[in-house]
Amino acid sequence: MTYSVKEIYYTLQGEGAHAGRPAVFLRFAGCNLWSGREVHREQSICRFCDTEFVGTDGPGGGKFATATELADAVARAWPNQSGGAMPYVVCTGGEPLLQLDRRAIEALHDAGFEIGVESNGTIEAPQGIDWLCISPKGTATVVQRRGDELKLVFPQTETEAQPEAFEHLPFEHFYLQPMDSPEQAANTKSAIEYCLRHPRWKLSLQTHKILGIE
Repeated sequence: MTYSVKEIYYTLQGEGAHAGRPAVFLRFAGCNLWSGREVHREQSICRFCDTEFVGTDGPGGGKFATATELADAVARAWPNQSGGAMPYVVCTGGEPLLQLDRRAIEALHDAGFEIGVESNGTIEAPQGIDWLCISPKGTATVVQRRGDELKLVFPQTETEAQPEAFEHLPFEHFYLQPMDSPEQAANTKSAIEYCLRHPRWKLSLQTHKILGIE
């Protein structure tokens, strides 16, 4: 298959359990919960997305005809002098599991990468992913109900994804991440209060935005 990629870049993971870890971000184009176009936002399942994932025109982006070509592009983004650190790639989107398949996973492993994935959970994940983060959105049905990390944008409306609907699932880490919106201060306060009342949940901040990095 041809892989459509919005951007590939080297940065620090900003969220969740791996916050602060150097990583190559592999952002696939496309999503199954929103077209990515503002005209469709209010009618979409996920109305609060804060990521640009339309097209293939970002840094390092493009169309890759094979999994090997894709993995080579990711490898070029990792620094040559890594100090012996395990190369880490975060496959994100949009929704990465629309495109990330067995061949791509094998090629990234062959290139020496540990593979993290950030998915909305509406598509069953293929085997071979090293770290799976699921982030339920809106009213979408979550079919991938196990993984390493469940990260919930908070608060969502009462008819959308709520913490109590997921806290029984077999994940190692449970995070609430304040929704990025004009009400972010209030959202952060609500997330803190919820975590204090429900200690299974931990607070995840978007530290890349706080630090002003990609």
